[in-house]
Amino acid sequence: MKSNYRPLWVLLFTAFVVIILISAFDGLSIGPLKLKSSGIVERLIQTRQQKDAPSLEVKSLPDSTVTDSAASFQPAPLDTASKTILFIGDSMLDGLSPRMGAYAKTNGHKLDSVIWYSSTTATWGKSTKLRDYIKRLNPDYVFICLGANELFVKDIVDKRSACVDSILSNIGDRPYVWIGPPNWRKDTGINDLLAAKCRKGTFFKSDGMTFERGHDGARPTPASAAEWMDSVARWMPMHSAAPIKMELPHTATARPARVFVHQPDEK
Repeated sequence: MKSNYRPLWVLLFTAFVVIILISAFDGLSIGPLKLKSSGIVERLIQTRQQKDAPSLEVKSLPDSTVTDSAASFQPAPLDTASKTILFIGDSMLDGLSPRMGAYAKTNGHKLDSVIWYSSTTATWGKSTKLRDYIKRLNPDYVFICLGANELFVKDIVDKRSACVDSILSNIGDRPYVWIGPPNWRKDTGINDLLAAKCRKGTFFKSDGMTFERGHDGARPTPASAAEWMDSVARWMPMHSAAPIKMELPHTATARPARVFVHQPDEK
């Protein structure tokens, strides 16, 4: 029974092939007839190309420059002189400071670190410690890492604006870089506040970066913190208002010249 339909199927298939071949030629004339392409071949080819094309996944990259990403921002000249660096902050310095020490050792800088555990912009802003350390150590450059303990403070602008102003006022005209907190959840505005208060080319936004976290789920592991510091160093030449020598260290870590430690209950 099936064999009776075979000539019909052959005829239909042959007619289909002829139509496809003819439709591939635009403007082909057969006697008085002028044929126009149906577009079937083009669509078949396009569909095949789309199927074979590699799948591209576009991921948004963290904008670590925030206020520095405008086209009008011009990179500042690299200062190759050796610097006395003061690095202040909260417990995030446990991971950042040793890597910064390696950068200082390799690039001829002197590093003094001040770790104030559980500290916030309010802790530093209402204290005289920063002013006292600046007077005592007379740094050429200041690095700050604060904000991790304030990710979820309500009404952050009202409660912390004056404190951030106080910190920046104590730093004065010295060049600085404020390293933003390594968010593990969306904050209530601390990053926006810091970006608005810091001068152009002085705020490194860490939110959006990927970190390996310690047991508390917040602080980056030592290895991840070292990569974090490396990111800041790579950011500086093209985005910092005052870039200094930060060539890749010869060693993984190094001890700062001095480390000052303060406990949470200190004033």
